[in-house]
Amino acid sequence: MSRIASVLIPMPLPEAFDYAEPEGMALAAGDQVAVPLGPRLIRGVVTQLREALGGNRPLKPVAEKLDDPPLPPGTVEFIQWAARYAVDAPGQPLAIALRGARAPKPRPQRVVRVTGAQPARATPARIRVLEAAAAGPIPPADLARAAEVSSGVVKGLIDEGALVLDLIVAEARFDAPDLALHGADLNPSQAAAAEVLKALVMAGGYSVALLDGVTGSGKTEVYLEAVATALAADPGAQVLILLPEIALTQAVIARVAGRFGAQPGEWHSDVAPPARRRVWESVAAGTCRIVVGARSALFLPFRKLALIVVDEEHDGSFKQEEGFIYHARDLAVARGKIEDAAVVLASATPSLESLRNAETGRYRWLKLTARHGTAQLPDIDLIDLRETPPDPGRWLSPPLVVAMAETWGRGEQTLLFLNRRGYAPLVLCRACGERMTAPDTDSWLVEHRYTGRLVCHLTGFSMPKPLACPHCGAKESLVSIGPGVERVEEEARALFPDARIAVFSSDTVFDAREARRMIETMAAGDIDILVATQAAAKGHNFPNLTLVGVVDADLGLRGGDLRAAERTYQLLAQATGRAGRKDRPGRALLQTYAPEHAVMQALKAQDRDAFVAAEMAERELAGLPPFGRLAAVIASGPDAAQLDDFLRKMAEAAPNAPGVAVYGPADAPLGLIRGRRRKRFLIRADRGVDLSAYMAAWRARVRPSGQIRVAIDIDPYSFL
Repeated sequence: MSRIASVLIPMPLPEAFDYAEPEGMALAAGDQVAVPLGPRLIRGVVTQLREALGGNRPLKPVAEKLDDPPLPPGTVEFIQWAARYAVDAPGQPLAIALRGARAPKPRPQRVVRVTGAQPARATPARIRVLEAAAAGPIPPADLARAAEVSSGVVKGLIDEGALVLDLIVAEARFDAPDLALHGADLNPSQAAAAEVLKALVMAGGYSVALLDGVTGSGKTEVYLEAVATALAADPGAQVLILLPEIALTQAVIARVAGRFGAQPGEWHSDVAPPARRRVWESVAAGTCRIVVGARSALFLPFRKLALIVVDEEHDGSFKQEEGFIYHARDLAVARGKIEDAAVVLASATPSLESLRNAETGRYRWLKLTARHGTAQLPDIDLIDLRETPPDPGRWLSPPLVVAMAETWGRGEQTLLFLNRRGYAPLVLCRACGERMTAPDTDSWLVEHRYTGRLVCHLTGFSMPKPLACPHCGAKESLVSIGPGVERVEEEARALFPDARIAVFSSDTVFDAREARRMIETMAAGDIDILVATQAAAKGHNFPNLTLVGVVDADLGLRGGDLRAAERTYQLLAQATGRAGRKDRPGRALLQTYAPEHAVMQALKAQDRDAFVAAEMAERELAGLPPFGRLAAVIASGPDAAQLDDFLRKMAEAAPNAPGVAVYGPADAPLGLIRGRRRKRFLIRADRGVDLSAYMAAWRARVRPSGQIRVAIDIDPYSFL
């Protein structure tokens, strides 16, 4: 009797489709197959096989079983779980999981190899070529360089048959980690934390530990000991290290390679597609045992995942806001449970959710309260901009400028931190007050002085800065309002014309290689003043950096984000923590108009516990995370009346459930993006409510019509 294969397709479809298994194909769950969908064949993954017991219509057969590696059972289960949790189609996370499998294969490479035949004339140059080629296949140009001959000598040997040309595809393999290498010397606090993590790994099974250490306390060295233990305990074990920023990836890869004598797999958006496929296939085969990557690495097809490390677990970059919406930290914990693996969450400023889980005993809580070696935490002072404002047209206050001069005079480095890209965040007309915005979008255009363009960081739209106001036609009336990193750099150059100054932001550092070059240049002491966004505010170690100046400490506190205080504290604690990480004392100066704010006072006193306690009390009173749960519904459409009509129907269809409150619909702060009107619901639920199930039931009651789109965000981080 033939079988029925349920095939999940990497498209936004609500469920797997059934196909008939052709006789002799011998499919298994996880196999990648080609199946007909409409007029074309499409890749899919078999999720289930069952016996065919008859039916009222014939099923289309599976067209082909693909040669690509199958997805392991844990990966398939994780994909389905993630879709249910996020209230999204299972094809969405599957598309992420298959990204490497669908990448192009590396192109065949021309190489030469020896045939054993001897040339007619054995000149010294020819002998050197044959000796170099005897080591194995090698590209002709590389062979000529190795033997220190011209390309004509190699060609002559090919013509005579002593060498032969071949086309080969580089083998997808990674060197095995050398587990005999010793790690860094740990201080007693680090050693104690490492022993606990190693014991959790050796015990096997699912567990979660929060590695809570101040900036510079050596958390990476601690969790690398757990990595070594996991790899040594099982020759097939694999480890995933998740990082929030591509810039951090390069530094951690270097440390992992130094610790284990082998390059780990690298996975993020800057990895070229052929290299991505190489990593994907090696992970599926079990030959790539360590992966360092961004959030999407969580969907790789690990054969035997033993340990997941989420470094900087608090970081908002772990939240995917478009397409399939998820938080990598939360899904990492879920994947650890599915794979029966240990999970380590590491941070100097843990999220309140993780701290609450540690306080209640759900996570093992490991604390590193002091910096490694002789380094001390920096002194933090507040500059009240109401009392000592910058000079007109300037953004750096006199106390900060004096501190920068003293630091430069000692031959030490300064970091000026401002989490705002470009030259100015707003351009308006002095004549009519028009604010420059992107077409069909509420987002302001940001001036970039380097390129002479106005850019929308939301949609990617850009245009040259016009000479006249597009609204009223007034010439030379457009003025730049507020500072971005480019404007702060301009001011720093005017103040210190002989200093070596650089900008570190996603507009000036375009890829992982350039980020690594910038970090190495700063670490080597070849930059005196670094003006940076959050790209440089976390995870980096700059030995000669002794002063951090925060240009606008109040920036993150504006707006209606419930996590504003928490995120501001985390970001500024991370930024100020770059100072004084070696043997020289560090100092941080925070420019603020609200020095009395609880966040500023906690930073000055370096009293995280007091801040966390106050923030936890407010959240508990309001029933907000981590004491309650949130979800958001974002509906959009080009027609405002049609959108309002749909939202009325959706509000009426909201299920009544105890412990759930629905707020809205209300206009989103960014109410227009790319010509589409946007409105939001916010849903608050008690901790005991299955919020994903509630949202799935609500979604099933109403179907969007026309061009209306609906997105559900479980545990939203953005309220725009």
